[in-house]
This record gives sequence, structure tokens and C-alpha cells, in this order.
Amino acid sequence: MKEDYYDILKVSKNATAAEIKKAYRKKAIKYHPDKNPGDKVAEEKFKKAAEAYEVLNNADKKARYDQYGHAAFENGGAGGFGAGGMNMEDIFSQFGDIFGGGGFGGGGFSGFGGSQGRARVKGSNLRIRVKLSLEEILNGVEKKVMVKRLVKADGVTYKTCSSCNGQGQVTRITNTILGRMQTATTCPTCHGAGETIDKRPSGANAQGLISKEEKVTIKIPAGVVDDVQLKVTGKGNEAPGNSISGDLLVVIQEEPHDKLKREGNNLHYDLYISLPDAVLGSSKEIDTLTGKVRLKIEGGTQSGKILRLRGKGLPSLDSYGKGDLLVHINLWTPKELSKEQKVFFEQMKDDDHFTPDPSNSDKSFFEKVKDMFS
Repeated sequence: MKEDYYDILKVSKNATAAEIKKAYRKKAIKYHPDKNPGDKVAEEKFKKAAEAYEVLNNADKKARYDQYGHAAFENGGAGGFGAGGMNMEDIFSQFGDIFGGGGFGGGGFSGFGGSQGRARVKGSNLRIRVKLSLEEILNGVEKKVMVKRLVKADGVTYKTCSSCNGQGQVTRITNTILGRMQTATTCPTCHGAGETIDKRPSGANAQGLISKEEKVTIKIPAGVVDDVQLKVTGKGNEAPGNSISGDLLVVIQEEPHDKLKREGNNLHYDLYISLPDAVLGSSKEIDTLTGKVRLKIEGGTQSGKILRLRGKGLPSLDSYGKGDLLVHINLWTPKELSKEQKVFFEQMKDDDHFTPDPSNSDKSFFEKVKDMFS
């Protein structure tokens, strides 16, 4: 079972952003690969701490994690969703924030970040919508989609940017009333990449990139909700030079079902029965997401009664149980009657059996709604 992010950083769920940042900095310093060369255990703890921070430091991701747990970001597939697909380059891109933009211990990051701690440029993200039926949401599904993304053209080469000497940023010194001020800004020539194009193949844009359509496999976990956003790491646009790819953001669009209505993890079904069925009792077959189910309608069933089929709803995204299927009984009143039927019902008007006489056990509409959510 995957370790809890709060446990990894040793903070409580009510920890402030500053406390989370401080806890991560402490872990990062302790387990940094430069301080623990060749120590695979320390490297794994370093990655786990970065993964936890990547989620808990982001308000939206933290809220989703608090509600759904690890299932909100990961489903065991290649690349994963959320922080699960982080690599060393992703991790070191965070250090400008954690360590104030300077190097780690004054000496930069050896072995991973390239030129003295400069974070590699990341390509732009792409966003797509994927439509899912309730049946697909019930069990989870693997979708293959065609994505048009920017990739480096074959044969393109880059050279060190002459404006920033490969640092990705330029330093400016200005005179102010407080003295000389030094500021570092993203290099306007290479836009932070540290490299500019050297050889551009035919058909490539000014950055040496071409548009290419690629088939991407997306593994979607069971229980997702409408508009939830998943992330497939590294399947967005590439960037020029020694860069890393952006991500593919997958927005879930739930398709309406012709008979079932979703409410959280519960499903609702409207079942219409005739007056004879309500009076005498009957059995009715209804559609569920797992096949047809036959229901017994007791004699004397009142319109508005709700039958609960436990576990016939949708699973929660955090894998803690399933919702229910709530079947709403509605009495269908005919609009036209034959002469014989009219005579029968005229005779029944004053019959005690047809006079409404609700007992204490017959719940009101508001009581039924309350029971639905209990």
C-alpha cells in the first residue's frame, strides 16, 4: 500500500503551506543524492518526499488528495497521474522555490540538473476531454486517443545561447537610490532553455519543433467524476534544446445515461408501475450497470416509495466501497378509461379501501429525502 503523503513529510493534515515547505526542505537536505552517493534507499526517500511536496504544496491537488487519496492521481499505469510519474528533472525543478533560487549548499546540483542547477525548460501542457459512460466509470477503462503534440524534428541541433552562456537567465545591474541592484531574469533570446537553434530541418518551426500525431494510452481509474482532471506525465508538447516534455491533462466528461441518474456514488432509477401492480403486487425487471435485476413490488405499495439496492451504485475513487441504486416507485395514472373502468372507479370513490389513510409508518417526502442521504 502506498505511503501517505502526510506521513512521508511528517506533517499533519492541518499543516500550513510554510510548515509543509519546511518539512520538505528538511527531508530534501537529509536524503539529497549528493549527500548520499550510491545510496538507493536515500534516493527513494528523496523522490517520495518530492512527490509528497508536489501534491501537498498545490492547493487544488491537496484538496483532491484529501478527498480521494492516492487514487486521485495514480492508477498504476505507465507514467501515472499526478506526482507518480516524477523523475529527477521534475524534482530539481522545484528547488528554486525551496532553496530560494540558489544552489544546494552553495554548490549546485551535480549529476542531474545539467549546468549548475539551472532547471530545464518544460514544454507546454496539452488538455483534452475524454467522454465516459457510467459503465466505463463503474469498472475503470483504458482509452487510446490520438494527440497532436509538438516534438523535436529529426536532425535538429542546438547550440549554447550566446546571450546567457547556457545559464537560461541574464543578470542586470541597475543603479538606484539604495545603491546598485542586481536582478536575474529569464533570457529573452533562448527563453530560459540555455540553447538556441543551430540547424533547423525543413518543415520545423523557429524552435526546431514539428507537429506530430501520436497515440496515447490513458488508464482511467474507476469512480472518476465529471470534470475531474487527470495527468499523463510527459505527453504534452516538447520544448527546444535539453528540455523535458509538458504533460497531457485529461478532463473527464461524464455522458448522461438514458435511465440512470448519478448523484455522487449513488444512482437513481425511476420505476413506473400501474395501479393494479401497486394494489396487488408484482415483480418488475430494471436495468442496472451490471445487468438486469428483478424487483418484487409488494401489494399496497405507495407511490414515492424508494427501494434501495445496496452496492449497485458506483465505486468511490479512493476504493472505499460502492454507492447504492435507489429505485423510486411512481404510480402511473391512466388518462383515458373505458366505460366499464369509469363505472368501477366511480363505485370506488366512497369505498374505504380507496380513501387515503396514511399511517405513522408512511413517511413524508422530506423524510424520504432525508433517508436517501443517511
